[in-house]
Amino acid sequence: MSGFLDNCQWPKCDCIELGERRNSVASIVSGVMFFAGWWIVIDAAASYPSTTDFNHAYHTPGVIGTLAFFLINSVSNGQIRGESYTNGCLGQTGARVWLFIGFLMSFSALIAASWILFGFYVVSKVSEHDWPGIAVFLQNALIFFSGLVFKFGRTEDLWS
Repeated sequence: MSGFLDNCQWPKCDCIELGERRNSVASIVSGVMFFAGWWIVIDAAASYPSTTDFNHAYHTPGVIGTLAFFLINSVSNGQIRGESYTNGCLGQTGARVWLFIGFLMSFSALIAASWILFGFYVVSKVSEHDWPGIAVFLQNALIFFSGLVFKFGRTEDLWS
């Protein structure tokens, strides 16, 4: 069951052939998205310094998403498939559990950001400003997608 998508191929697009620049492009796009996410929430915190407009506890999903970003990308695809990581106390199973915990934290941060946006800013109208809630959601969405781009946008074939 683990390799049922191995034979599926994306359609070839000759106009976007990156070749050896694929890792560089994926890293730059991921970094820009990660930076933009934190920049947006820093802007909201600077624009609304009052705790009534933007509670500073709402930074927690962004921190958890950042930790999840590092957890997800600290395990290579070869370790997940069991090709390059055979030693250690848990081996391939430990790498898969580590990746699962990273994705679990990432999804949890995104769900918490959605809850903050809709629960505190859209529905109950704690503040007359909606931008802090939108900023928290955008931050976590950008961190989540930057983690996906950095994990799955790069290739390990060039490292050999």
